[in-house]
Amino acid sequence: MLKSLKLIVALVALAWSTTAFAEVRMSFHSFDGSVLFGRYPHAFVVLEGTTSDGRKVDENFGFTAKHTTTAVLNGPVEHKIMTESESSVRSTNRHFTVTLSDAQYARVKREVAAWRNAPGKFYDLDRRNCIHFVGRMAQLAGLKVTYPASMLRRPKQWLNHVAKLNPQLGAKQL
Repeated sequence: MLKSLKLIVALVALAWSTTAFAEVRMSFHSFDGSVLFGRYPHAFVVLEGTTSDGRKVDENFGFTAKHTTTAVLNGPVEHKIMTESESSVRSTNRHFTVTLSDAQYARVKREVAAWRNAPGKFYDLDRRNCIHFVGRMAQLAGLKVTYPASMLRRPKQWLNHVAKLNPQLGAKQL
């Protein structure tokens, strides 16, 4: 009887501890950029953690023009999903982090693929840039998002704006 009870307690503890560690966190980042140094301001998301089936998650995604030329000023251009190096991620502004369910994580991954695989010229500086991509990720996480025209080329200012729209995040303004 005592051995059975110990076994049950051990199994419950194991199940609880596995569940407690199963979470994927999505952080929202901005990069200040500098036209002089060839890197424009940018927004992207970082996904870290573990899914409920134990799969480790460590990835990041941003949306950008495939080629940085003056063509981006004239309308849609070819696009790509970009990932940042670990050292680049560390040098950016982390605005806030949310926890995703497995279903939300799967939806985020499908949405990243949809943006990556969109046919034709899908990047548009004013209508479908990195801010719109990150905004879509925020919506999938249940956050309120708006796109004021004055912020469409200012990722840091825009993410501060999103933080204000979602006071439950408790995010500081950067």
